[in-house]
Amino acid sequence: MNLRDGPVSRPPVRVLRVIARLNVGGPARHVALLNAGMDESQRFRSWLVTGTENPGEGTLLDYARARGVEPLVIPEIRGQASFTPRDIVALAKLTALVRRIRPHVVHTHTAKAGFLGRIAARAAGVPVVLHTYHGHVLTGYYGHAKTRVLQLMERGLARLSDQLIAVSDRVRDDLIQFGVAPAERFRVVPLGLDLAPLFDVRAQRGALRKELSVAADAPLVGIVGRLFPIKNHTLFLDAAARLLAEWPTARFVVVGDGVLRGELEARSRRPDLAGRVLFTGWRHDLATIYADLDVLAISSRNEGTPVSAIEAMAAGCVVVATRVGGLPDLIDDGRTGTLVPADDPAALASAIGRVLGDPERSGPMRAAARVDVQQRFMATRLVADMQELYLELLTAKNVAEGITR
Repeated sequence: MNLRDGPVSRPPVRVLRVIARLNVGGPARHVALLNAGMDESQRFRSWLVTGTENPGEGTLLDYARARGVEPLVIPEIRGQASFTPRDIVALAKLTALVRRIRPHVVHTHTAKAGFLGRIAARAAGVPVVLHTYHGHVLTGYYGHAKTRVLQLMERGLARLSDQLIAVSDRVRDDLIQFGVAPAERFRVVPLGLDLAPLFDVRAQRGALRKELSVAADAPLVGIVGRLFPIKNHTLFLDAAARLLAEWPTARFVVVGDGVLRGELEARSRRPDLAGRVLFTGWRHDLATIYADLDVLAISSRNEGTPVSAIEAMAAGCVVVATRVGGLPDLIDDGRTGTLVPADDPAALASAIGRVLGDPERSGPMRAAARVDVQQRFMATRLVADMQELYLELLTAKNVAEGITR
């Protein structure tokens, strides 16, 4: 090449991401930030394919669009652990889309997208296929027979994948234990989030309490997430009832929505909680929420890496959570938060009460948590990690030559 001709322009790496739905939660934020971050680089061009949300889940479509990501929607993709004629239509449409775009990489997120996307990618001859486990549904969601079928399905899909990604060590270890694939098939890539707006929430303090008519000196404990059985909001409400014996002025706020809202509202109207629990529905002003909470509680029976915990830690809100799924990888018990046994309302209430009653101890915990998540969970780190992994896999397949590196 004659140097005077300048560098040869190479086409970008084409990446197609598939997620079952952009419902409120970590996976949707994760893929939106990945697409937006990679598209800022001329080395990559990304597309995001999604289906439709289930009733009551809320959507983060506006969150994606605000970051310049306009998803390609295949309405037949639904995030449900079942196989119906609708899924055959979804698979046909997705395969046709993959053949039209001809991506170098297909990267799937969540179980249904992992099922449809990996089959479509292999049918279309995509060189590199990856799947990220943000958690899993292999325990705590379904009965024994259905769970066994899902385990066998994930083992088969693992064979269609060039790389399996887990968002935490604990999620990876669970998947290995369930026989999805051996350890060498996995790579741990933690979540990456847009945490900058949460590192200083002083300007938002007092707004939520004023809106909900909660006194400035009343303890305020919250929970953020889908009102869905695996999140075990009943445990949160049972712990709240116990806390009121020691903290009679305390108030409890439930942020989110879902299929269990009516049932949970009915529980909160019983005499031991009446007038003390406030339901807000879905909120996008999460800095306002975390700014006024004294404690964020997580009562789940299973989790990947809950975004609410990371966001609360960034905002300086103490997290008290059940010791399940990826939470022990996120929270250093006693240093950056507190972990308690699952399904134990007395333990959850006691841990929250200790935080409320010992502000001197909770101060260093808040500071340590903020530093920890800033080092581990920023979106810039996620994008850099994933770009490096894509190029590594493409090079191993001998398809990196001729595209941007």
